[in-house]
Amino acid sequence: MPSMSPLLSAQVIQLRAAFAQGPAVVLALELLVGDLGGLLRAAPAPLPPPRVRALLAMTLRGLGHVHDHRLLHRDLKPANLLLDSAGHLKLADFGLARVLGPSPGRPYSHQVATRWYRAPELLYGARHYDEGVDLWAVGCIFGELLTLSPLFPGENDIEQLCCVLRGLGTPSPRDWPELAELPDFPKLRFQPQAPPPLELLVPGADAAALDLLRRLLRYRARLRPRAHQ
Repeated sequence: MPSMSPLLSAQVIQLRAAFAQGPAVVLALELLVGDLGGLLRAAPAPLPPPRVRALLAMTLRGLGHVHDHRLLHRDLKPANLLLDSAGHLKLADFGLARVLGPSPGRPYSHQVATRWYRAPELLYGARHYDEGVDLWAVGCIFGELLTLSPLFPGENDIEQLCCVLRGLGTPSPRDWPELAELPDFPKLRFQPQAPPPLELLVPGADAAALDLLRRLLRYRARLRPRAHQ
């Protein structure tokens, strides 16, 4: 039967059918053979730059399509970026996706996104947010494409925030005006730390890669580039 998915895109997994089975609804999706996480774990050496660029471009193309449909994915990570037999990447697992409503709108949960890819505003308890949370996750995935290792592998929520601050320095309300308004900001105090060189996070990355990574990992969500950019 024809695809039933409203997100028809070469970079988004396709829904082939949906049917009831007892109290459950079964979704039949296209078959894809692997995922980006498996590819990175199996890679014996850093991926060639053209392959990194292609994987990142497919991720952003798919994400731009999702955002054009006013949806937040909210759980981007290598395991949710699936690969077909030709190496084409597709966004999958929309279990945490939500409609992007008008600002400020209805509050969302901040307990979304797998911890290592969770944007700092979520770690500070934000209940109102936008596409920026997905772009932060893309930045984390980009860093992992460059190094084959997670950028911020925190073991719990507090350690996750500490990993981010160690890698990028402590944010200030001057650079991130919305920071002081976030629910958990008064509860979490850290010693000020200047941002270390980004090269320490992604050794060997070229200037263009560092520039893009720096823009994706901005603390202030509205300054992160959108997927279509």
